[in-house]
Amino acid sequence: MSFESLNLHEALVAAVRDAGYTDATEVQAQAIPPALDGRDLMVSARTGSGKTASFVLPALTRVLASRNDPTKRRDKGVVYGPRVLVLVPTRELAIQVSKAAMEYGRHVRGLRVATVVGGVPYGLQLRQLSGPLDILIATPGRLMDHMQSGKAVLQNIEMLVLDEADRMLDMGFIDDINFIASATPAARQTVMYSATFGGTVGRLAHSLLRDPLRVDVASHTDTHADIEQRLHWADDLQHKNALLDHLLTDRNVDQALVFTSTQRDADWLADRLADMGHKVASLHGGMPQGRRNRVLHGLRSRDLRVLVATDVAARGIDVPSISHVINYGLPMKAEDYVHRIGRTGRAGRSGLAVTLAERRDAGMIHNIQRFTTQRIPAAVVEGLEPKRPEPQSQTKPMGQKPFGKKTFGKRPFGGGDRPFGKPAFGGGARKPFGPRPAGR
Repeated sequence: MSFESLNLHEALVAAVRDAGYTDATEVQAQAIPPALDGRDLMVSARTGSGKTASFVLPALTRVLASRNDPTKRRDKGVVYGPRVLVLVPTRELAIQVSKAAMEYGRHVRGLRVATVVGGVPYGLQLRQLSGPLDILIATPGRLMDHMQSGKAVLQNIEMLVLDEADRMLDMGFIDDINFIASATPAARQTVMYSATFGGTVGRLAHSLLRDPLRVDVASHTDTHADIEQRLHWADDLQHKNALLDHLLTDRNVDQALVFTSTQRDADWLADRLADMGHKVASLHGGMPQGRRNRVLHGLRSRDLRVLVATDVAARGIDVPSISHVINYGLPMKAEDYVHRIGRTGRAGRSGLAVTLAERRDAGMIHNIQRFTTQRIPAAVVEGLEPKRPEPQSQTKPMGQKPFGKKTFGKRPFGGGDRPFGKPAFGGGARKPFGPRPAGR
């Protein structure tokens, strides 16, 4: 389906064309028309499917329509607040959405987009909030701060978007979301995007949305046809490091994203790889926003070949040149595995997702396979074969409960925000941005 057939404003069609797109993706074709009609939506779509444009384009359409509505025209010098509010879980995703809004709104004269996230100074945000504003993109914790100080005005919100709602709830933002939503008009349009709508996410959708239309175009059980998945069993940490070193010396690696379980591990592993001569940096929620921006710029400009990150990078990073995703540390939740591997195989390219697992990880590997309803094919590297046999849980039929005891732990707030009423915390040493030379 072409964008011209979606009844979008000509300014938006021109911007989409300028960006190099002619046909809408499946989620865009299914979500944009009802969104333009004002319907509340519950949308499930995997990362890389074009979901950001599926709500940004209707949001920009609403901005254009409001400007042409004489009953909604605004007097100069009066602060009315934004017409569209987009809530996201992390700073990286906020920046990505803001970039998309500016890109698709490039022909919208005088478009005003503000990004409000944690980890950055308040000054610029206060100036943006005090002036005319069309679209506000925010993480819940920092927006709550501005609401409490009276600087964020949400009484004229016409469209509320919750992007990656499941992730926000995982991070403890449910009370913040309810508070923020209660400060917006009851007659607003609400659009919610989530990998799943079960449990708490479903109950939140039921409380915030009115007669929503369900759009489910891609789920966690999709085969990820453009991504080859492999599983390497490691006997111990030394064996795992040897496997990682082998993978990163492959000439087919354009850029690699290596995931760790903790911020401390991300810093430690980045230093280890830098000592080996790799152009590498770490990325996690314990870093100030300025450094995180420099790291991402280094990745996009190809100054970095390897990025070592926690799950803060699993959502919101769109770099088509990432050819390899390596799970050095497993995620805390099976759902995050899907978001991790979705960082490769983007923009029509193929990608490789490799998981390095020790025997203690067998339970999580089983959970991931149950969640995706797919086996991760086990593979070996010649000369680095595991000496211990493959864990038994790999050979058990799908649908059985995972072996071993469940492990419990607290996930750090990767977005640099804090749930309302809870202390912020982070981990890992803050080190200067690379690329770092060998021997350092």
